[in-house]
Amino acid sequence: MQLLKGKNIVLRALEPEDVDVLYNWENDSSVWHISNTVAPFSKYMLEQYIFSNQDIYANKQLRLIIEAEQIPIGCIDIFDFDPNNRKAGVGILITDEFRKKGYASDALDVLISYCFNILSLHQLYCSILTDNEASLNLFTSKGFTVCGMRKDWIHINLEWKDEYFLQLIND
Repeated sequence: MQLLKGKNIVLRALEPEDVDVLYNWENDSSVWHISNTVAPFSKYMLEQYIFSNQDIYANKQLRLIIEAEQIPIGCIDIFDFDPNNRKAGVGILITDEFRKKGYASDALDVLISYCFNILSLHQLYCSILTDNEASLNLFTSKGFTVCGMRKDWIHINLEWKDEYFLQLIND
């Protein structure tokens, strides 16, 4: 039995052989605004990240690979991990060819369970651009609620975008 297994996916730790897929994902400038990235990553930098990504308590973050049928189809991140206040941010990426197949929903279910039941977190949060209906629907379907909106928060292609802030509180 695997600890982080969903209906159709497995969440697993980063492995050295993931460097090529991470290199492609991290250097896709069309999604840099989501992670506040402004410059490409080298394979060397990503190899160092893979080797340092093991301890969420030391790094305050954890990236897990989302696999379907042993194929890496995306990743899910816990960031700004705050064990004292028992909260963390969540981000997810599913590659284009695997979107709209339920994998993100399955991965988010597994991650929520892990965060609340293993890490003993009290709440998770995320930020979603107001025009990203797919992500908004995904997170609200899991119980996240919109708590506020940040006006003109992200600058993309010479245009300002508003961003929702969402929380999921474990009662």
